[in-house]
Amino acid sequence: MNLEQMLDYIKSSNAIMDNVTKWVEIPSREGVYSEIPNCVDPRIKKALSARGIHKLYSHQASAVEEIEKGKNVVVVTPTASGKTLCYNIPVLNAILKDSDSRAIFLFPTKALSRDQMTELHELITEAEIDIKTYTYDGDTPQSARKAIRQAGHIVVTNPDMLHSGILPHHTKWTKLFENLKFVVIDEIHHYRGVFGSHLANVIRRLRRICNFYGSNPQFICCSATIANPAELASKVIGSDVVLIDNNGAPSGKKHIIFYNPPVVNKELGIRKSSLLEARRIAEMLIRNDIQTIVFTRSRLSVEVLVTYLKDIFHGKMGKESRVRGYRGGYLPNLRREIEQGLRSGEITGVVSTNALELGIDIGSLEACVICGYPGSIASTWQQAGRAGRRSGESVVFMVASSSPLDQYIVNNPDYFFGSSPEYGLINPDNLVILYNHMKCAVFELPFEDGEKFGVETTDEMLAYMEEARLVRHVGSRWHFMSDVFPADDISLRSASNENFIIIDISEPQHRVIGEVDRFSAPMLIHEEAVYIHEGQQYQVEKLDFDDKKAYVRKVDVDYYTDANLAVDLKVLDVFREEMDGRIQKSAGEVMVTALVTMFKKIKLYTHENIGSGPVNLPETEMHTTSYWIGFPEESEIGISKNDMQNGLLGLSNIIANAAPIYLMCDPGDIKVVYQVRSTFTQKPSLYIYDNYPGGIGFSDKLYELHRELFSAARQMIEQCPCEQGCPSCVGPVEEFSGNGNPKKTTLKMIDIVLEDICTRT
Repeated sequence: MNLEQMLDYIKSSNAIMDNVTKWVEIPSREGVYSEIPNCVDPRIKKALSARGIHKLYSHQASAVEEIEKGKNVVVVTPTASGKTLCYNIPVLNAILKDSDSRAIFLFPTKALSRDQMTELHELITEAEIDIKTYTYDGDTPQSARKAIRQAGHIVVTNPDMLHSGILPHHTKWTKLFENLKFVVIDEIHHYRGVFGSHLANVIRRLRRICNFYGSNPQFICCSATIANPAELASKVIGSDVVLIDNNGAPSGKKHIIFYNPPVVNKELGIRKSSLLEARRIAEMLIRNDIQTIVFTRSRLSVEVLVTYLKDIFHGKMGKESRVRGYRGGYLPNLRREIEQGLRSGEITGVVSTNALELGIDIGSLEACVICGYPGSIASTWQQAGRAGRRSGESVVFMVASSSPLDQYIVNNPDYFFGSSPEYGLINPDNLVILYNHMKCAVFELPFEDGEKFGVETTDEMLAYMEEARLVRHVGSRWHFMSDVFPADDISLRSASNENFIIIDISEPQHRVIGEVDRFSAPMLIHEEAVYIHEGQQYQVEKLDFDDKKAYVRKVDVDYYTDANLAVDLKVLDVFREEMDGRIQKSAGEVMVTALVTMFKKIKLYTHENIGSGPVNLPETEMHTTSYWIGFPEESEIGISKNDMQNGLLGLSNIIANAAPIYLMCDPGDIKVVYQVRSTFTQKPSLYIYDNYPGGIGFSDKLYELHRELFSAARQMIEQCPCEQGCPSCVGPVEEFSGNGNPKKTTLKMIDIVLEDICTRT
């Protein structure tokens, strides 16, 4: 059955169509072409012609022309619209004009770097030109690094390597920095929140070093569709940019199907598992040889789904390898093998986290199943774009989970299709991030008195470093004097760069099979955890927390494990506060402590809880920023203490899901906790905090969006068909205590907030 026949079958199937809330057909579009600009070297034109490219898409031609004028640009077009040529052509062109010219290409992942390297090499080979291009990352052999530093015209790397492997050692890269003409930042929409705030500071450091060596590079940025690409690119690079969004790429017809799993218990509002429904849809496609990608929200979901889907080919002459997983933690060679298998068609189905959301060439997939709303409109379109990349018809299923945000999107599809994608928000001046990068910057080059590193208070921060014996002020300069290497202590992507490695001890020859970041380790690789890798189950026999190693052994069991996290919070400082009637609204600095207390064993397929066990690991601490509200006492609003606890629990569940709609952040960037009696406010309190040390500005924004936030939460609860509470609104009813109605109690508490705001305004 081909895709067209499959879509006809789906339309005639009541079992599927009864759960479809929206089916949108996006028609195919013709390409818009422009002549290749005259400034392009004939050898490049010849190479393009050999690939069948005699004209450029309109946006490609515009980019080449603006870059030729010396402008910084950001190119914003959908997935698979040929953005690569927007930077490859002008960079190669400039090097052919002046062989001393150099360029840095930055990609957010190693996989994307490797993929783009292949494309660039093919173009150079076909043009028959001598332009040396190298990948420089953690996998680059030591023996090759010196040659790359001396001879590389184009250095392909990632922000992490630029931060820790290139900038601190700039004296070894003199040739590069003296002649740096271009910096390419691909997938710039990926640099939001914490990662983007770090990158903006890495670019500040890069500009300081370029200035020292007498170069002033142009920046070429590429982005998927977001609401503020020019603003985001400008904040990241610290300069104005020209926006190019006249997309000229053709595209095939695409079907977008919003699918809401059926309700299995109306009273409790329980729906069939999105994971099981995604599996059913993916199985239907894969069985009919329709090449499919399934996106899920977590590493664990990837492995559970791979386990399920491999059963399709169980016992069929080794065909189980036609279904693979793809996620962070897989070793580089395995990832490349999977990417190649997708391109060649040897793999029919792949289950991935958002690791494959970026523009890696994985061939022309026909179908995409998104298991759970990715958290933003921009990410959803990015994942949907992985199907039908080259032309022809394609289909995308967005399978909603029971979470309130998913239910809001799937029940309000017009909001999704009618809204512009989200804003990319960053805060380069976050004190923790800025201070850390200033340490790196002064290590790289001394600061002059009066020099600004993004903020007016640069001298004051350097004086603070002098008190901490990190720098020394001599004459008019600040010199680094510590014996530490500051870049080693900073991870651009998380609060910690201390990864745990996972060692398989099943065979006499032990081998490393993956890695997990420090904050995920207590959740995923505690002792007795079942760690799933490529569909194979491993039980953790020992976790060496000090040496950051987990020792695992292959097992064959019918369950997986899921850990519980207990969070406590203390207020350290109040930045601002005000009274909204009876509600006290505040924002400030807090300390969050997190402790994994126990784990549950969840049976495969039925998802029943079949046991549990304790986890004995140290707690983690984090200083961050928070916004919180203090409610009146129970007696003042006429509810019992038990109802107050239920109402706060319901609010913590719903607010966590409402915030991303307005905040335009990733759901994991914020967390919500409640205290029935806060030791700080002496009131029932709800805390919404930035899930990153020092804060990134999200909770501060929520302080201002107070009314919109609670209004959205109310709408989510009212739209839910359950009677007392469920995972799609205030949380599963079994989480609550007593005989009250948690749904009504939560609504009552929201109304207190909204009434008081209305009264005040």
